[in-house]
Amino acid sequence: MGKLGVMICGHGSRDQGAVDEFGAVANRLKERLAGRYPVDYGYLEFATPIIRNGLDALRAQGVTEVLAVPGMLFAAGHAKNDIPSVLNTYAAQNPGVNIRYGRELGIDTRMLHAAGERIEQALAAAGGDVPRSETLLMVVGRGASDPDANSNVAKVTRLLWEGMGFGWGETCYSGVTFPLVEPGLEHAVRLGFRRIVVFPYFLFTGILVQRIYDAADAVAARHPGIEFIKAPYLNDHEMVLRTFEARIEEILEGTGNMNCQMCKYREQVLGFEAEVGLPQESHHHHVEGIGTGHAHDHGHDHGHDHGHHHGHGHSHGDPHGHDHGHHHHPYPHADHPLGPKTLKTGYQFEWKGKRGA
Repeated sequence: MGKLGVMICGHGSRDQGAVDEFGAVANRLKERLAGRYPVDYGYLEFATPIIRNGLDALRAQGVTEVLAVPGMLFAAGHAKNDIPSVLNTYAAQNPGVNIRYGRELGIDTRMLHAAGERIEQALAAAGGDVPRSETLLMVVGRGASDPDANSNVAKVTRLLWEGMGFGWGETCYSGVTFPLVEPGLEHAVRLGFRRIVVFPYFLFTGILVQRIYDAADAVAARHPGIEFIKAPYLNDHEMVLRTFEARIEEILEGTGNMNCQMCKYREQVLGFEAEVGLPQESHHHHVEGIGTGHAHDHGHDHGHDHGHHHGHGHSHGDPHGHDHGHHHHPYPHADHPLGPKTLKTGYQFEWKGKRGA
């Protein structure tokens, strides 16, 4: 076996704060693993360094066996298709480099402990004497066009709700799928709880986290009789770092298996049957390195046409009106009244259940 090295693969963001926080976590892992493996990192899109820059840096240190882990909570299109495509392309273009890919952070007791402590932190800061039995927990996930990833957020909700003894638990999402945050919270206020904790189950800050907090403020303003508490996201919690370390060790042990039983690219998941067998290709080459930092000249030929059609975890019909120059397999519920279309500019959200029982 050649020299081992670790590659942390992030998504990237146009938000500099999110990029900085991911970089800080990657650097903390580099410090923790010093003396065992060299560690580097890179982003799929919108930020630098890009993934191949990190791989180049490892190769320059003599690494020939790369242990690559996705810096993502759940496996949707980015972890299942986009990152593997980038890694496979790099390995094909660099003979002698072997890349082994690990699984996402996923459902893990360490991650649940991190989430629980963030929620406890928010409750302690809020004070008061509202019992757990009169408090509703709203867990907010990223949202994807992959029902497997979305269902994992709902599982996290149940585990936190039951484990922490809240009176009720609900799940909503920041984009792509449904229900989104505002309609989700409007539903929650009708359940009659005195306090609602809004917890973004996100690794890092960014536009989406701010969108979650803004939606919570908007709903709170309409319901002054209910206390809303905004919990912090996961960030660099010690248990998050330990989960990353565990994923690296799983690659070496050969025990890090993704859940493929509910993967829409491999099985006929209800409502997504047409996406079985779609090609494993990344559509992010044209946005590598843009958004923050300085763009890199990659100096290589990808050798394929970017006009392909495939399914990933992006919002279909970008609510901000950006044309990313690529095409997705259509999300079957893009027009759901509580879903993606409510984010479009000019859309007037109306909670239809606000009158009557």
